[in-house]
Amino acid sequence: MAKDGKLTGVQKAAILFITLGPEASAGIIKKLPEREIQKITYEIANITSVKPEQKAEIFKEFIEMNKAKEYLSEGGLDYARDLLGKALGTQRAKEILDKVAEATEQYRPFAIARKADAHQLLNVIGNEHPQTIALILCYLQADRAGQIMSALPEELQGEVAYRIATMSNTSPMVIKEIEKVLNSKLSSVVRADVTVLGGVERIVDILNQVDRTTEKNITEGLEKEDPELAEKVKESMFVFEDIITLDDVAIQRVLREVESKELALALKGCSDEVGDAVYRNQSKRAAASLKEDIEFLGPVRLMDVEKAQQKIVGVIRRLDESGEIVLSRGGEDAIVL
Repeated sequence: MAKDGKLTGVQKAAILFITLGPEASAGIIKKLPEREIQKITYEIANITSVKPEQKAEIFKEFIEMNKAKEYLSEGGLDYARDLLGKALGTQRAKEILDKVAEATEQYRPFAIARKADAHQLLNVIGNEHPQTIALILCYLQADRAGQIMSALPEELQGEVAYRIATMSNTSPMVIKEIEKVLNSKLSSVVRADVTVLGGVERIVDILNQVDRTTEKNITEGLEKEDPELAEKVKESMFVFEDIITLDDVAIQRVLREVESKELALALKGCSDEVGDAVYRNQSKRAAASLKEDIEFLGPVRLMDVEKAQQKIVGVIRRLDESGEIVLSRGGEDAIVL
């Protein structure tokens, strides 16, 4: 296993072949390079048991990655991202496409940044020009970009966010030059690509991962820089208090996914309007129990409350992406097919 306890690619391949059985596996293995065959057969020999849910998850991932490769060959990256996003949700689609790129060695620019520790990367790019920081953050995983954005000086956060939101295409020569500098500083190899995607959707992805204080600072900075753009960003976001905009059926669906302890912490100190939206969608007994749990909590840290709220917002966004609930944005319903 990898150091973080997750299965390596070779271990996943070994479990996949065990799941497929000897006949189906034989036809695939013989097409692999000899070195890879040796690695996989070694792992197969050392696997004594595999949990059913582990088999199912790996087989599911195998199917998703093959579907992603099929879409990529049919219509390219944008086509694959669009179709996978509709089927799996935008975040899952991104994860699958990243894995496909890694498996086929078609790395995106700034692979060094995607693998680097957020703290180390911040030390390297923190003093760079805001446009350079924005460019690099566009290529990072949303959670990693959010960590770095949160750690930037307040006066820099809004400027970087503005540049991400207004970015569309960047010259390959500029990317190569920035890669060269980053390569020198982190002693790693970065391969080039031709374009970088920014825009409102990208900055919203990042803002969804930062703490509330950082989020507020960035949106206020955008309002000063470009009020119209700031409004577009806010319309695309969903914060915990926005739960009051959901209909009762949607709230009930969300509550089925949330643990009572997490919900009690998230509601600590919330407005009566937010609390009422939750209580009216519970049974009288459950609502009374939840109120007792909130009172029993006593004083709690704001960061713990915000963490619980962000977790629930994550559930809401996931259900929205899968089409199980519908969020209203900018006066129009965003339907996920």
